[in-house]
Amino acid sequence: MKYETLLLEQREKIGFITLNRPKQLNTFNTVLAGELNHALDAYEADPDVRVVVIRGEGKAFCAGIDVNELAGKQCLEYYHWVGRMEEMALRISRMGTPVIASVHDLAIANGIAIVAAADLAVAAAGARFGATAVNIGLFCMGPAVPLARNLGRKKALELLLTGDMIDAEEAYRIGLVNKVVPPAELAAETNALAAKLAQKSPLALQLGKKSFYKMQDLEYEKALEMANNHFALLCSAEDAHEGVDAFLNKRTPTWKMK
Repeated sequence: MKYETLLLEQREKIGFITLNRPKQLNTFNTVLAGELNHALDAYEADPDVRVVVIRGEGKAFCAGIDVNELAGKQCLEYYHWVGRMEEMALRISRMGTPVIASVHDLAIANGIAIVAAADLAVAAAGARFGATAVNIGLFCMGPAVPLARNLGRKKALELLLTGDMIDAEEAYRIGLVNKVVPPAELAAETNALAAKLAQKSPLALQLGKKSFYKMQDLEYEKALEMANNHFALLCSAEDAHEGVDAFLNKRTPTWKMK
């Protein structure tokens, strides 16, 4: 597929998705939303991709949804339109392949939603984050879902209700990002984290990630039961025996499955 709003690159088991509307600060329009969903699906299905990195071209990571698409719709049209914009968060949660957000400058509205929805996030010092829709008479309804799951009720509501911006250090303090690095080191640090994940058993990462997301919605006892079933399934896989044997014999494992 030829992409209009994304740049895709693949190397060393890592699939890179670069949001490529730099003049619009990589805001979501209908085309970008659809292409991002397609790219996530394509990498999930690719046996040569073990980790996905999302990043932004130009001055900003992502400045939300392009408000130029807002006018002239009926309620049902708005429902389908915004559903397309927020579909990426659901796609990421259903993927077995880990997704890392690599963030510079601005991540606001749907930009902060990508960060919250991603499994891991690395931010450049100086990056700023915000759920700013309330400042223009709207509300970050979609981003509220992954934000609440990441940050808890009080901190998520503080961002959503005030529309205030926070810096990278505060984002790290509250658990929105995993690491803050100098801007010049953002790509290298993100790639190093992705490479570390790419060396793990793909089967273990994928089953583990899917189990993690599913157990969040279950009662405690049911979550443990599901986790135990998934672990038993993993133990029966060839990669588990390969990993244990490699550990015991002090050698590098050779993984058999994505």
